[in-house]
Amino acid sequence: MANAYVIIGGSLTGATAAATLREEGAAGAVTLIGAERELPYERPPLSKAFLRGEVPFDQSLVRPAAFYAAHRIETLSGIRATRIDVSARVVELEDRRRLPFDRLLIATGGRNRRLSIPGSELEGIYTLRTVDDAVRIKAEISPGRRVVVVGMGFIGSEVAASLRQKDLDVVAIEPAKTPLFRVLGEDIGQRVADLHRAHGVRMIFEDTVVAFEGTQRVARVITKRGLHLECDFVVAGIGIEPAVDILAGTDIHVDNGVVVDQYCQTSVAGIYAAGDVANHYHPVFERQIRVEHWHNAIKQGAAAARNMLGRGVPYDEVHWFWSDQYEANLQYAGFHTTWDQFVVRGCLKSGNFVAFYVNDGRIDAAVGLNGAKEVRRAIPLIKARRRLNLSQLQDESIDLRSLHASEHPEG
Repeated sequence: MANAYVIIGGSLTGATAAATLREEGAAGAVTLIGAERELPYERPPLSKAFLRGEVPFDQSLVRPAAFYAAHRIETLSGIRATRIDVSARVVELEDRRRLPFDRLLIATGGRNRRLSIPGSELEGIYTLRTVDDAVRIKAEISPGRRVVVVGMGFIGSEVAASLRQKDLDVVAIEPAKTPLFRVLGEDIGQRVADLHRAHGVRMIFEDTVVAFEGTQRVARVITKRGLHLECDFVVAGIGIEPAVDILAGTDIHVDNGVVVDQYCQTSVAGIYAAGDVANHYHPVFERQIRVEHWHNAIKQGAAAARNMLGRGVPYDEVHWFWSDQYEANLQYAGFHTTWDQFVVRGCLKSGNFVAFYVNDGRIDAAVGLNGAKEVRRAIPLIKARRRLNLSQLQDESIDLRSLHASEHPEG
């Protein structure tokens, strides 16, 4: 009898996995469960082109509706999976249906962190994760309106840029020294700050929001340093947390997401996880990693599907993502948390450079501002995990593709 495949999460990851199962020859039933009413869609446009009203939502769909029917993928949209019975190999739904599975993929993604401070229940305070969130924020957009953006991570930075492009008065509050400080450090963060400042965003760093004030609807934001910022609405982008509630009461190991091996398999045989929710072992970096990237959602979703089919292929993609803000394109490849050397190729103060986060002579990650080609060329160097001649890495006259690994770090 053919295996039954169930995917929890009507996401980019889940939809990619479902499609891959069919494309790779899965013969049994494939069921895709999604809590949102919409068919699976891509999230990057929500903070950019869709939010600005430049593209319709349909362009964000992972696959058109006809694809799922044509490939015998059952889509259960607008319904939540509530429990996994590991021993019975059954997923329970909120409408009390029970779906048996032989192979299960958890692609539940994450949920937005929310501010729990005085006034946080007021109307006009938004987060951005779903298309419904984006629609609500779009309804607030009108030239000259005042918005406070809380948090200058990637979502906050992109939202701030989009709202400025729609001629809103934008103030951004960030507890770190610069935008993207936690991920990219102060040097790159300062360049992002310069970009937003040049476009008229007022930024307040090393301060936090302690309260919202207003009658029914938010009218001002109060910070720890005592600032009172009048506003028409607020968008908070303070990160996400992995959505793992459905795993309560199971033996599936959870630690900063669903812990999986290099084959995307959890601690329970036949149950897999991928995408934002998966804390996966990465064979290139030899450590557990959880990332929240579009590229990872697609690539890991496909890898999980292949391993659900018994292919036994390690997931070893070098992570890559991008962020469009105004006319600038920021790209990143690899994974780093610390670095002992920061090598710049080009000039940080220019609008075009690539920089490398290096540990023990090895590149862990590369980031480029309007340097997409160079970032892509760095990916094989990151994956090789060999020590490099750093002076050559820095030399713009040397093609990155021509660099050869050396036995010991130089430069």
